[in-house]
Amino acid sequence: MPTISARLPDEEKAELDEVAELLSEDRSTTIRKALREGLETLRIRVAVEQYQSGEASAAEAAQIADLSMAEWLDVARERNLTTQLELSDLELDADAAAEL
Repeated sequence: MPTISARLPDEEKAELDEVAELLSEDRSTTIRKALREGLETLRIRVAVEQYQSGEASAAEAAQIADLSMAEWLDVARERNLTTQLELSDLELDADAAAEL
């Protein structure tokens, strides 16, 4: 496993140590967990933005978010997303959904 180092302000280090203690974990485990959850959140945020702007179809947004089409459709429903996609994009999404 590769090692990555990062500099943190004192306040963030203190918060990291506090969360690690709350979770009864060591600092490295807490960092890996926070990074994993943060990356998942960022991927979904980018997918939502691109889908909402019409830059990505539902299938493309699912790929960006690293979700299955069914999981993406749940995200879209939960967030009441609308899109500016063309009919051809919706047909591609329907084809992708039919493959589930």
